[in-house]
Amino acid sequence: MVDHNEKLLQELLKKSGNNVCADCGSEDPDWASYNLGIFICMRCASIHRSMGAHISKVKHLELDRWEDSQVQRMKEVGNTAAKNKYEERVPPCYRRPTKNDPQVLIEQWIRAKYEREEFCHPERQTYLSGYMEGFLMKRGKEDSRYQRRKFVLNENEDTLKYHHPCEDCGRATGPIRRLIDRLHLKNFSHWRYHVKENKEPKGVLRLSELNVAFAPAKIGHMNSMQLTFMKDGSTRHIYVYHEDPEVINYWYMAIRCAKLHLLQVAFPSTPQSDLILRLPKDFAREGWLWKTGPRSSDAHRRRWFTLDNRKLMYHDEPLDAYPKGEIFIGHESNGYCIKVSNTGNGCKEARFPFHVVTPERTYSLAASSHEERAAWLAVIQHAIKRPLSPQDSTIEATLVRKRTSSNSISIFSGR
Repeated sequence: MVDHNEKLLQELLKKSGNNVCADCGSEDPDWASYNLGIFICMRCASIHRSMGAHISKVKHLELDRWEDSQVQRMKEVGNTAAKNKYEERVPPCYRRPTKNDPQVLIEQWIRAKYEREEFCHPERQTYLSGYMEGFLMKRGKEDSRYQRRKFVLNENEDTLKYHHPCEDCGRATGPIRRLIDRLHLKNFSHWRYHVKENKEPKGVLRLSELNVAFAPAKIGHMNSMQLTFMKDGSTRHIYVYHEDPEVINYWYMAIRCAKLHLLQVAFPSTPQSDLILRLPKDFAREGWLWKTGPRSSDAHRRRWFTLDNRKLMYHDEPLDAYPKGEIFIGHESNGYCIKVSNTGNGCKEARFPFHVVTPERTYSLAASSHEERAAWLAVIQHAIKRPLSPQDSTIEATLVRKRTSSNSISIFSGR
């Protein structure tokens, strides 16, 4: 038999805003934080509980016993009022997570709202200044080992740097090391990378050309990022992580904020809502596919494919520093399309073939299952239907012409 308080809670759930999780938007939440007055899903409830009862007191709507005062608190607040309070000053560059986003992104969103109260106190948003420096673990280009590197982000220079730590740095470990790292993370903006602290940069990453995938599963570390950018006409990947989820989250938001500032300068008449759509995005899809060459006699080879906006890249291994090849996915009006074949192609593992047609060439690919092929067709078709932006056209020119100049092209330029 349903008791009176449980019935009241079910009625409150029907109110607008309460029928989805206050933190990730999942439908039909069945938990609540009764001191905060919000309805949340099971996943977010576990994060609330990990913050401690001094911040959030969690109960199940049906399995736990509710007191009258707790139900009254839920009635007084609710998801909409709580959002107005705890999300009052979320920066436009901040990535608000959804139910399908990585755990670390959702966890840091919740901790930022209720534990650190960053969006009630803007002075606590240390990732907005345009400059940040600190230490991240970076995967080597030629091997799989991760080494500690100092990164410097500088919006004014449009660069990101990384270099080896100095000789007397890096000897502290554990909590002391993490504290030092955090103290170094007060500012951000340009990134370059160096071999020695006092030498010229080994390379320069331009923020305006940089995409960042947050916590891709293939890295094997939840507090990670994949930095992807154009170098000498080709794409380069850099893989980094940090042991502290708060630190990696700050780096990610710092990059997004810096890129938004640069976009606002480059396109002053463009609405901010449109510019936000150009901020770093996770890859539309990644996974293994089979690929064959243009001749019917060419053998099928298993490749790791990544769709980054309109770049369909393929690699020997998921964590390669460079793709073996890159296919630009343009708009259907320019001759780009997908053709599906329902007949086998001689390779028993590649039983579900399809073709990506471009003005220059038709690429023959295949998936190992019908479901896998359907998922790839959906994301590629979405890219083909989407209108090209000026930045897309610049990237297309870079890839199609196979430029070998050492000067990469800015996605913000009008060229």
